Amino acid sequence: MTEAKDSTTDSAAGKGADVLFERRGGLGVITLNRPRAVNALTAGMVDLLLRQLTAWAGDDDVAAVLMQGAGERGLCAGGDIVAIYRDMLHGGNGTADFWQTEYCVNSLIARYPKPYVALMDGLVLGGGVGISAHGNVRVVTERTRMGMPETTIGFAPDVGGTFLLARAPGESGTHAALTGAHLGAGDALFLGLADRYVPSDALPRLMAALEHESPDAAVGRFAEEPPASVLAGQRDWIDACYASDDAGEIVARLRSWTGPGQQEALEAAAAIEAKSPTSVKVTLASLRRAAALTLDETLAQEYRAGIRFLAGTDFREGIRAQVVDKDRNPQWKPATLAEVLPGQVDRFFQPLDGGELDLRPQAGPHSLPELGSRPDVPVKEADHA
Repeated sequence: MTEAKDSTTDSAAGKGADVLFERRGGLGVITLNRPRAVNALTAGMVDLLLRQLTAWAGDDDVAAVLMQGAGERGLCAGGDIVAIYRDMLHGGNGTADFWQTEYCVNSLIARYPKPYVALMDGLVLGGGVGISAHGNVRVVTERTRMGMPETTIGFAPDVGGTFLLARAPGESGTHAALTGAHLGAGDALFLGLADRYVPSDALPRLMAALEHESPDAAVGRFAEEPPASVLAGQRDWIDACYASDDAGEIVARLRSWTGPGQQEALEAAAAIEAKSPTSVKVTLASLRRAAALTLDETLAQEYRAGIRFLAGTDFREGIRAQVVDKDRNPQWKPATLAEVLPGQVDRFFQPLDGGELDLRPQAGPHSLPELGSRPDVPVKEADHA
């Protein structure tokens, strides 16, 4: 990770902010600035991201945007799940509001009218995938550890993660989603979650080049041959075992696989069985449905599922076990895949009585641009939101 230096203002007021915005020449630089929390996203952060990205989309002085994380640990470890846990305990609406804004950011990044460069160095998990993998210039390094580990905490991949993983080669995306495995640079490239490999020690020079070069030219100069993908070499057992719409059948196939990769298949089965059974089944259904949806349709589907997870027990229990009490012993209800009935899964995808996801909120000067258009927003005099 590289520390951001403000080259356009001398104001110190925003230095301790959770997200920093600068202009360096024609490059708009975003720095997530919660290094002690691996830059986990808060509601305030995603609101600022939406506002500044919208403003820069219509600013002719900004030719490209770069997303990075402060500190050495990673770009972003996801959403602030402790805040989500507290919101669930108090029956609030904060999490739903957070997702509304976060998913707007994800959608905007995917259709951004300018090059959007994401430095996916270190940890890139959950919500971190949403603010990076939807971009069009996605850079990984030897330190990249990427993943959608939501089934571990009784949730399902969101931020458009099911859209991305449903389009990965063969059943590799299904494997990544159900196991929640951390992925290195080679696997991220293989899955289609990243574009180029640049060694981490070259990132400061890449950033300097981006101030006056096009992203394609700059990244092209520093990109190197990536490490081999482990998943690419395991396609035989992954494609054979995960080619089912039934999670129980997938686990059975993994446990009975006897060809090359037998040990890896057994480990995958054990990993899946340790997750929330409800989360596993909803995740699998989400992936299969997302294969025929647009990104915005997928985000709406993920939002519906997310609201249902908030109302259930496994999401709260998963965060408690993994992050709050840290006993790593969640008590899932239902406790097994066989106990999760098809009707229970289907309910996660039904329309919401309380309102669907709105990806085109009319919020005055910061409303989102239409797909493929440039927003008519006032240009800010200063670059710090």
